[in-house]
Formats: sequence, structure tokens, C-alpha cells
Amino acid sequence: MNPEELKHSLLAHARGDMEKHLANVKIYLSNPVGIGEHSDVMKAIEDELAKVAYYRDIVNAIKDLL
Repeated sequence: MNPEELKHSLLAHARGDMEKHLANVKIYLSNPVGIGEHSDVMKAIEDELAKVAYYRDIVNAIKDLL
């Protein structure tokens, strides 16, 4: 793989994970009973948003630095 292919793969992976966690937030907001094992819905949403922010930072770092 060349460097551009690696960069593309890194971005795709980070964006995919970001979208996955964002989808979880949307599900929790529209149907909080879907969090059966979580008694603290707000904490579950905060955890997912933290993951979204982490992957957004990764995407921005890749764009800015590579």
C-alpha cells in the first residue's frame, strides 16, 4: 500500500467508527428504552458522544497532519 491508500484507509476506519457511535446516540435519543442494560441513559449518551469526539479528533488529525 502506498501512503495515500493508508491515509484513505485510516480516514475510512475513523469515520466509520464515528458514524457508528453517532448512530447509537441517535437511537438512545429517539428510544431510550433501547438501553436495557443501562440504568443511566445520560451516562450512556455521554459515553457515546465521547467516542464520537475521539474519532472526530482522529479524522481531523489525519487531515491536518498527514
